Amino acid sequence: MQDFTFVTKWIHTGLTTYIPEWLAVTFECLAIGVALLLAYALLALFYIWFERKVCAYFQCRLGPNRVGTCGVLQPFADMFKILIKELIDLKHTDKFLFALAPYLVILASMLAFSVLPWGNGMQVLDFNVGIFFLLAVSSIGVLGILLAGWSSNNKFTLIGALRSGAQMVSYEISIGLSVITMIVLAGTMSVSGIVNEQNHLWFLFSGHVPAIIAFVIYLIAGTAETNRGPFDLPEAESELTAGYHTEYSGIHFGFFYLAEYLNLFIVAGVASLLFLGGWMPFHIPGWDSFNAVMDYIPGIVWFLGKAVVISFIIIWFKWTFPRLRIDQLLTLEWKYLMPISLFNLVLMVLTVTFGWYL
Repeated sequence: MQDFTFVTKWIHTGLTTYIPEWLAVTFECLAIGVALLLAYALLALFYIWFERKVCAYFQCRLGPNRVGTCGVLQPFADMFKILIKELIDLKHTDKFLFALAPYLVILASMLAFSVLPWGNGMQVLDFNVGIFFLLAVSSIGVLGILLAGWSSNNKFTLIGALRSGAQMVSYEISIGLSVITMIVLAGTMSVSGIVNEQNHLWFLFSGHVPAIIAFVIYLIAGTAETNRGPFDLPEAESELTAGYHTEYSGIHFGFFYLAEYLNLFIVAGVASLLFLGGWMPFHIPGWDSFNAVMDYIPGIVWFLGKAVVISFIIIWFKWTFPRLRIDQLLTLEWKYLMPISLFNLVLMVLTVTFGWYL
């Protein structure tokens, strides 16, 4: 299994040979920041193209096919178009909060993105409460959405923001309970620790019924948390024009757009981390030769592959099921998902206590 730690140590040793350590650390932090921003932008553009292609396939269309091979450059053209659009200055709005909202949304997305483990040793932030940190920073995004809806001085944006606030706060409970359920099985809140605990077998298989229930609940709640169909009530085009970002244009609208797709990747990445071993290869206990072959596949390929597959499932939800009403959406959470999540947490505690897992 590839370990990227020796590469980072080699780079740090090489830099400190020629420059002071404080300058080397500063340079490394800047390089990591640039790499994160680049990966963030490229992944968001890939997901935009990916969803448009999947949607086209479901609707018997071709999708983007003009700019570049199979339309792969279409998102870049769209991004360039958004960047040159004018930032419209609206009257009777809270200008400071109106400008602050998209940066809060993108900040929350970036902080959560930095916690994801790309491979063995390929992680920006890794400490003993990594999952708790991820849940905490991902909750900042709802503040940006509420500020965007309220500061725009528009009834459509306000209704969209209130819907989004109620929806995200509600479904965060089920996501948190599903995450805690898997933490009970892992015995640690460290992101790298959770991955390493799945060395012999992924938690989705070793955790038996409680892990499967937690996985299904996490997928449903994660889809709602990212405001994607059939839970896209905050942006319901037929009712609210564009929801909470109706009044935004230019790069500010682009921030909301990028954050939405990166949140999809983050939800899929966390599902990969908790249930499918993150960058850990697929191992079957007792099949040593098979496991050795799987170890040759780089960890980053495993992580991205799992995240893309889970993202496809979430996109599949959107283009298959009709949009729910707001009362149906909240009923699903408070009457069904949350009680089942609580019961499943107790079931996982019993499973771990009596050693009923593999």
